[in-house]
Formats: sequence, structure tokens, C-alpha cells
Amino acid sequence: MTLSPELLLHAYSIGIFPMAEHRDDPEVFWVDPKLRGVIPLNRFHISRSLARRMRRLHYTISINRDFAGVVDGCADRAETWINADIRAQYMALHERGFAHSLEVREADELIGGVYGVTLGGGFFGESMFSRRTDASKLALAYLVDRLNQTGFTLFDTQFLTAHLASLGAIEIPRARYHLLLEDAVSQSADFTAPIRQSAEGVIQRITQTS
Repeated sequence: MTLSPELLLHAYSIGIFPMAEHRDDPEVFWVDPKLRGVIPLNRFHISRSLARRMRRLHYTISINRDFAGVVDGCADRAETWINADIRAQYMALHERGFAHSLEVREADELIGGVYGVTLGGGFFGESMFSRRTDASKLALAYLVDRLNQTGFTLFDTQFLTAHLASLGAIEIPRARYHLLLEDAVSQSADFTAPIRQSAEGVIQRITQTS
């Protein structure tokens, strides 16, 4: 199967996404989980320890500064579903403005991040990585705040993990997901809209909505 940006966008619009068995597998397959992982944008949980880390760490947050670096950080593990074709096609989606990254840096070192696809008011999280304690949690907190501020209504995490569940993610049936998806893709949102994201502001806004 040959992937293309157009095929990927159509796939997301109907609730499926591609994966490879491993990084060296040239083939991809489509996934449509019976139970879908989502983070309700009004239910993200910032623990006291994460709030302390957000306030105390010396880090910076950026978007789309190093999309390739975030994808490669996500693929830099023993087992990954990101093969060469998937990487290339998400790079193409990024160049067309449909895939975005949020980066966490310490000094000028990329220590964590998350990337995903946007379509209407839906953000479809693909993967995240962390090279420091809680760096991926930091990325998700800032991402949820950005999605809330820029008009998104759906944050799809594909699957539910213990890590995501600790932050407020839940599983919903496929039929319920498709209803949320249909509504989200009909909405308008702008991931790159200029907003302020100070640590204290993010903590306060998320705490008030959760």
C-alpha cells in the first residue's frame, strides 16, 4: 500500500490510522480500535508533583520548531511502528500544515515532545517521547492547554496506556468516538494561533476546567 498525505487525511477523517510492525517493515496496516483512547480536554490531570516540576524546571516550550526531531525522538526506541514511509508521509503532512509538534527543551537540548495530525477541531496524537523525568507529561500539559485555547474539541490518543490514564485519558467505544470525530472535523481550529503559555497560566487554566 502506498501512503500519501491525501490518503492519510482521509483515513483520519473516517477514524483509522496507519502503523508498521517495526521500523524496518516496508508495509503498513490500518488500525480502527474497538475502544479508542481520548483525553477529554476538560479532564486533564496535573498532579502536585507535575505542577511543582512545571514551576521549577528551566525549560522552554515551542511548536513546530523541530518536527523531524520530535518524530525521530519518538522512533528512538527498541520497538517502534514508525517506518521510513510513515516518517516521510508525516513530514509531508507537516509541510502542508496538517501535522504539528510541540517541543520541550532544557537549555537548547530537545528533551521531550509530542506530535500529531490536525483536521478541523480534532488533534490526533501520534506519539510522544521523553529524555528527562516527566518531559512527556510537560509536553501533554502544554498541548492540552494549547488545544483548549485554539478551538479544538477532540484529543485522540488512539490507545489508552497507564501513563495516559494517570493524566485523565479514558477509553470510549468506537461508535462514540465516531460521533465525536464527525463533530470535530466539522469545526474550525488553529493549532498555530499565537497564545501565551506560562507554567502558572497553564496550571490555572487546566485546574479550572478539570
